[in-house]
Amino acid sequence: MKLYLFSFRNHGDFHEDVVNIIMNDLIELLDPRYIEVWGKFTPRGGLSIDPYCNYGKPGTKFAEMADNRLMNHDMYPEKVDNR
Repeated sequence: MKLYLFSFRNHGDFHEDVVNIIMNDLIELLDPRYIEVWGKFTPRGGLSIDPYCNYGKPGTKFAEMADNRLMNHDMYPEKVDNR
C-alpha cells in the first residue's frame, strides 16, 4: 500500500484527481457497498487541500447514504495549527 500511495508523489495531477483515482482503484479491487476517501494534503505554496469523495453501490441503500454524506460533509472537521 505504501508503494502504491508513494507512486502518486510525482503524478502531476491535481489532488482531487489523485483521490478519485485511489477511490476508483479501491472500488475495482474491493467491490465495497460503501467507501469514502479523504485526502489530507499539507500546505504547498501556502495552500492546504483536503479533497473528499465517496461511493455507494448503485441500487442499494448505500447509494442514498453516499449522497447524504456528500451533501452534509463537514469541510472543516478539525483545527490544524500547522497549515
